[in-house]
Amino acid sequence: MVNNRHTTERPTRSAALPSSLRACLAVVGALAALVVVVLGVAYAGDGESGTVDRWFVRPTADSVRPPWRHAALATDFWGEPAGAALLVAAAVAGCLLLRRLRAAVLVVVGTGATVVTTTLLKHAVGRTIHGADNLSFPSGHTGFATALALVLALLATGVLGLGRAAGTALVLAAALLAGAAMGWAQVALSAHYPTDVLGGWCTALAVVPATAWLVDRAADTRPRTPR
Repeated sequence: MVNNRHTTERPTRSAALPSSLRACLAVVGALAALVVVVLGVAYAGDGESGTVDRWFVRPTADSVRPPWRHAALATDFWGEPAGAALLVAAAVAGCLLLRRLRAAVLVVVGTGATVVTTTLLKHAVGRTIHGADNLSFPSGHTGFATALALVLALLATGVLGLGRAAGTALVLAAALLAGAAMGWAQVALSAHYPTDVLGGWCTALAVVPATAWLVDRAADTRPRTPR
């Protein structure tokens, strides 16, 4: 009886997506996906900033000067392949040290799925900035940063045993902070329109919880080796 109890509790404690957050993040993910679709349709084929974008900045010119430009470039680096690989490697190492295998898998699969989704959406939407060769919607840098923050916040929620309210607050706050920081850098460097940044942020909010659920589903249905 003791062994059975431990067997059923263990997946709950090590879940990539804590059960207390599933319903809330499912709603958030659905709304985020809707925003991505609406923005994608609205800006399909565009090559200029929209009305909402012009509320914030003129993306056709650099909007910051040193020292803030240096901060924007430093932030942007962590969304480039080399910087992103370093962050993912460090996050995976941390998950393994904590013996959270599902979280380690989610770091790779969740961020990877988000980057792939933003790339596919760029080609599907066809929005450009600074010429036809620069697809812009949604922002892959913002999507990656948000996705990694979401994964780490989900990990922290599970490790700390946070409840629904605290866990949801932590996850959304982490996503907001990471997305805002990377999004600011992208707009400041005139690499993306503000609505591209919003699209990248929402893409991560839609992809990561769904991916985490799939990771848990795959792990829970895997045949266990008898001891």
